[in-house]
Amino acid sequence: MKRLVGLVLSLALLSGCASAPTLYAAKATPAGVGYTEFRLEPGRYRVTFQGGPGAPVEQVSDYALLRAAELAVRDGYDWFRVSDRMTSSSGAGNGPRLSLGGGSGSYGGRSSVGLGLGTSFNLGPGPAVTSSLEVVFGKGAAPRDADAYVAREIIRSVGHGRGAV
Repeated sequence: MKRLVGLVLSLALLSGCASAPTLYAAKATPAGVGYTEFRLEPGRYRVTFQGGPGAPVEQVSDYALLRAAELAVRDGYDWFRVSDRMTSSSGAGNGPRLSLGGGSGSYGGRSSVGLGLGTSFNLGPGPAVTSSLEVVFGKGAAPRDADAYVAREIIRSVGHGRGAV
């Protein structure tokens, strides 16, 4: 019986570590994984990519850039500049925790002291990362700027390596 309980507990812990891969696609539900875009004005968008739990920050950021590049090409532009960028994470905590507690009490002529120690470990796949970009599109040669990207080069470099992680 003890073996069975141990096996069930082990399987439950391992299943908590599994996560669905983050694939490049449009977001299907409000709480889902994928990209969304909102047109702010002609040639300006807010692009967001929501990664799945445990997806690397770099992958989520690259997928937001890839969507911006696709929009630029679709709308007839050559390059885009990131005018605002925000990355956030939600979900699981950042590692193990240790807590210590104590107490005492007395009743009648007796007294007692208690001490407790507790630990917790996050067994989940990690936090879910979101990358949001505000982008402005342009035509012709891209400016020589760290925040300016040639749309077709981003599609070629990031789009080529996309897949599940």
